Amino acid sequence: MSELNQSLPGIEPLIRAGIEQKWHLGMQVYVSRRGESVANAAVGNDTPDAELQPDTLTRWLSAGKPLTAAAILKLSDAGALSVHDPVCKHIPEFADAEKQDVLVWHLLTHTAGLKPVVSGWPQATWEEIVAKICRAPLRPEWILGSKGAYDPGNSWFILGELIQRLSGRPVDEFVKAEVCDPLGMSDARMSFTSDEHAEHESRIGLTYAERDGELVATRSHLPESLSVPAPGASMRGPAADLGRFYEMLLRGGRSESGEVILQETTVREMTKRWRVNTFDQTFCNVLDFGLGLIINSQQYAKAPVPYGYGRYASAETFGHGGAQSSVGFADPAHELVVVLIANGCPGESVHQRRFHELVNQIYVDLGLAESNS
Repeated sequence: MSELNQSLPGIEPLIRAGIEQKWHLGMQVYVSRRGESVANAAVGNDTPDAELQPDTLTRWLSAGKPLTAAAILKLSDAGALSVHDPVCKHIPEFADAEKQDVLVWHLLTHTAGLKPVVSGWPQATWEEIVAKICRAPLRPEWILGSKGAYDPGNSWFILGELIQRLSGRPVDEFVKAEVCDPLGMSDARMSFTSDEHAEHESRIGLTYAERDGELVATRSHLPESLSVPAPGASMRGPAADLGRFYEMLLRGGRSESGEVILQETTVREMTKRWRVNTFDQTFCNVLDFGLGLIINSQQYAKAPVPYGYGRYASAETFGHGGAQSSVGFADPAHELVVVLIANGCPGESVHQRRFHELVNQIYVDLGLAESNS
């Protein structure tokens, strides 16, 4: 019997049913409780000819956003900025188009209301992307801090530019050196140099999109898609690495060895419900946010909320999903960390149903379903 079937007997059948439905070729599963690994496994394939492995460098998409947020908060801990600073204090050109009142806090809570523009990533250079976003206005009739609209990417390029200007280091290097490496997340990274791509090419996982009922490989694993960092979307690594990040947050900001990654008070601020009972214009649901984290918002709806944490997660649960493919979260009430990364993007409705069922089953398998049902 496999490790996954021993620890979480209901999960593999659900993943394999999804393979039969052509929702994904495979999926990574990482679960820990009280800091101890419950499961670190992969089911299915990376390609039609190769199995998915637990150490495959899978694509996290927006599930990687909290690492960029943590990097911003690390700079805050060091006194380099405050989340209540106007962005233009550190990036003067961001004040263009009457954005002078946008705070770092607005970016982290998705209340800034930047007008959507096509960034040009990954074809455009970093400088071109940042300049284009700085020139763009806010959405019409936007009320800073009161209205909510999840921003998939543009706010996160600006957060990345803040990291670069204040640290003097490229955002991908800062996140890796200051967040990932101290946590033992040695395989996690936001971008790949040509040498890194050559070294890790056999482990870089593929991602598939649904096309007319079939899964078709995207170009996300190719060098041109990996060379330019996207702080809101381009993190990669094994599911276990993302799990280590959430374990750090449950430890109050410390690594397993005791190294301080974030101050304990900062972790409390990051995971606090800052944006409360606010309708999100992107997801068309009420969603609560911390600083770069989605706080459990299931209380606002009878149906599963987009990128939620299932029916059994405690109210304090925090984390983040990635578009049609992934989720990482921590449930403090149960000292539980869950990371699921599928390599198939089958459409929003299918994905939400797929992951809702999987997360619920994890709670059932661990005997945690009754306490929050």
